[in-house]
Amino acid sequence: MSKVSVHEIVVFILMAAATSSIAYAQKIPAHAEGLEETLVSVQLDANRKQSGVYSIKSGTKDHAILAVLLPGYPSVVRPVVSDGVMVGSRLTGNFLIRARRHLADSDIALLTVDCHSDSGDYCSSGYQASKERQRDVQMLIDSVKQQNPSLTKVWMIGTSMGTISSSFMPLHQPNAYAGAIHTASITEPYARNSYSELADFDYRKSGIPQFFVHHRDDPCRLTTHEGAERIAKKFNFPLLTVYGGSGFQGNPCEAQTQHGFKGVERQTMLAIAKIMKSGRADSLELR
Repeated sequence: MSKVSVHEIVVFILMAAATSSIAYAQKIPAHAEGLEETLVSVQLDANRKQSGVYSIKSGTKDHAILAVLLPGYPSVVRPVVSDGVMVGSRLTGNFLIRARRHLADSDIALLTVDCHSDSGDYCSSGYQASKERQRDVQMLIDSVKQQNPSLTKVWMIGTSMGTISSSFMPLHQPNAYAGAIHTASITEPYARNSYSELADFDYRKSGIPQFFVHHRDDPCRLTTHEGAERIAKKFNFPLLTVYGGSGFQGNPCEAQTQHGFKGVERQTMLAIAKIMKSGRADSLELR
């Protein structure tokens, strides 16, 4: 048997290390690329926990803004975090989760919010509209802020069914939030006789800045662009209309259509980031 040289051994070790690094890199799902993430939770009572995922852009620190992400139906995330990233969840395809990496930057950190641990497979609209929901999520926000004292502004960002939370939470404790952004918002609460909590909802009551972000061709009958125009005009809040996209497929009210800003995720998230940083919408169209 021939002897193996020291050089050959070193080359083998380097190749093995490189292969291991590539394998690890391949484990990171596209939606988590460039992020450093931590599973966070607080105990609500003896039987319930409130959990979420805290995300920052890799290599950044001392963020000033916390974007609280409130995903759509059924609003139950059950995230799995491994090796510093969220590798799986029940709602990975949701717009806010799928595109969150485009929102995180040197100023903005993210908190993706789950429903409380005893919710089962559905985070009910009644609960999302309740003071209890606001209190549960606020406990998680307070815990994250305690661990990251540079965070001074909290913005609520809901999508689809999650806009029930982004609408009601500021109503219950307006001084806790810098503003709210409602994407693909529920505009027709009686369409399925399911989301009547938002019927005749008064968005002005909380007194905080609020913005609507809606795709011009949203095909979901619960979240029509016409309805978003009607609400924005009634309450004199900015409506950012998004155009374009690609790869549309599936149910009209699910996230792989214009309803979930498919194909224009990055542009939409960058526009949302500008709103949070400036407190205004410089443009009302995104083409």
